[in-house]
Amino acid sequence: MNLEFFIAKRIFFKKKRNFSAGIVELAVAGIALGLAIMILSVAIVTGFKQQIQNKVVGFGSHLIIENFSTNSSYEVTPIDKNQPFYNTLTQIDGIKHIQRFAIKAGIIKTETAIQGTILKGVDSDFDWSFFKKNMVKGTILNIDTGMRTNDILISEYIANALNLKLGDEINMYFIQEPPKVRKFTIKGIYNTGLDEYDQLYLIADIKHIQRLNSWSSNKISGFEVSINDFKRIDEMQKKVFARVGTVFFDDGSKLKVKSIKETNPSIFEWLELTDMNVLIILVLMTIVAGINMISGLLIIILERTNMIGILKSLGAANYSIRKIFLYNSFFFISKGFLWGNLIGIGLALLQFYFEIIPLDPATYYISSVPINLKVFDILLLNGGTMLVVFLMMLLPAILISYIEPIKAIKFN
Repeated sequence: MNLEFFIAKRIFFKKKRNFSAGIVELAVAGIALGLAIMILSVAIVTGFKQQIQNKVVGFGSHLIIENFSTNSSYEVTPIDKNQPFYNTLTQIDGIKHIQRFAIKAGIIKTETAIQGTILKGVDSDFDWSFFKKNMVKGTILNIDTGMRTNDILISEYIANALNLKLGDEINMYFIQEPPKVRKFTIKGIYNTGLDEYDQLYLIADIKHIQRLNSWSSNKISGFEVSINDFKRIDEMQKKVFARVGTVFFDDGSKLKVKSIKETNPSIFEWLELTDMNVLIILVLMTIVAGINMISGLLIIILERTNMIGILKSLGAANYSIRKIFLYNSFFFISKGFLWGNLIGIGLALLQFYFEIIPLDPATYYISSVPINLKVFDILLLNGGTMLVVFLMMLLPAILISYIEPIKAIKFN
């Protein structure tokens, strides 16, 4: 048996506790609390980023292909929907879906109120998964390739603001020459919690916008492209542009590819700042955990000075005695990590399933603190923190080399 490990185990599992027991247990509690905070911080921040990204992407996909023009209004220059890349773009590794869309600004007017909105027209290839998850009442639209439907989806925000309900008919006015009005029937009401979008967007059949703009059935505002991994969005933007950026029209214009980060820079810059916050928390908690264990190990060494002197007098080398205390530290660190994981993961699961801590959707875009627990993140946190704290233990362990056997045996 490993002698150093045997002695360290006897010290750790000794039933009779010395004066250092309370101090060491306090250090273990500090490690547990620090690790729990780190687990919760990573789970909350990654969950927050994931939910906000999913909501923003749900309205506009990851990438948008449209006419390369300087027009920044909602009255865009149309493009032909029968592009050569439409049926082949999903063959690029990482591309999940492509769909056609058209947009037009308008005003909803009721007997008591008005609301400026954006009418988003979708075609039969539209991916409804995002709106299905956020549907409050009613159902999604049934977009037929032939017949035009007057059904429409509105947000719960607009429904409450204009006192509308499922099945109501609404008039939407479009400021153009000449002005036009369209009557729609509310078939579904959604609520994403992202008020910046909920108070603007209505979803309807793309044929309405084509008719309002006097476009042919082949004209659209552009294409929306969704990808499998948000982290690869810049890479996928370059790949898509390499495929579609070579398309030139008769008038000399071409297509451009915008990412959702370019169309919503403020939101994604805000989300990037959260990474720095988590990094600061991880560094601080790791340092605190290391200092706690350094203090605890110094106390243990001080308490065991007599034992160190005896072992040295019997011929034990410094590195051998050092291993005893490093093993002992490892036992205490492991105990702290065990409790830290139980507390951190336990609290995260409670929040995930029961949403104990609510949030104001108007400020945070979500109704409760989000949780995103990943096994890889937890293992990385445990492994990285364990390594850093254990390396910090080498510093107090070096002090063993300076303990003289004669003085140590006399130490009381």
